[in-house]
Amino acid sequence: MPERSAAEISILPAGGVEPRLGELAALMRDCVHAGASINFVLPFSMADSEGFWRTRILPDVRAGTRVLFIAEVDGRIVGTVQLDHGTPPNQPHRAEVAKLMVHPDFRGHGLARGLMGALEAHARRLGRTLITLDTRTGDAAEPLYASLGYETAGIIPGFCRDTVEDRYDPTTVMYKHL
Repeated sequence: MPERSAAEISILPAGGVEPRLGELAALMRDCVHAGASINFVLPFSMADSEGFWRTRILPDVRAGTRVLFIAEVDGRIVGTVQLDHGTPPNQPHRAEVAKLMVHPDFRGHGLARGLMGALEAHARRLGRTLITLDTRTGDAAEPLYASLGYETAGIIPGFCRDTVEDRYDPTTVMYKHL
């Protein structure tokens, strides 16, 4: 990471999402173009990314069932993760990690770890005691999650299409008791 100020991690409230849709969309686009397996494949445009944030994330943030954490450096969003706690009535103790992203230029400097720490602290405040997630098997995020105490529940072969190549990759399902 070039010489920059320290990252600030915070929750982006519902009212703050729409004014920053362009930044969120650019972050996601850059991550997908760098090979991040976060449900999208190339070609992936800014319009695709903005549509995702506007139609899939913003409604849940407004409804209060999803919390959006951001990491900012010099006022720019360079990382994000979501805590989806809109669970069914028989799972009030559980929440899910979604879309951990750090801009390629800012990776390797603890931002993902910081975002996950904020997410877990918030999950505890919500009374959630089990966190689940899935990640493409073999990605850099998998050892990160393991180092944070997440355990592997299993691997599902052929779970998702690769971002660039015409093949299906496995996903690792992980969990952590808080």
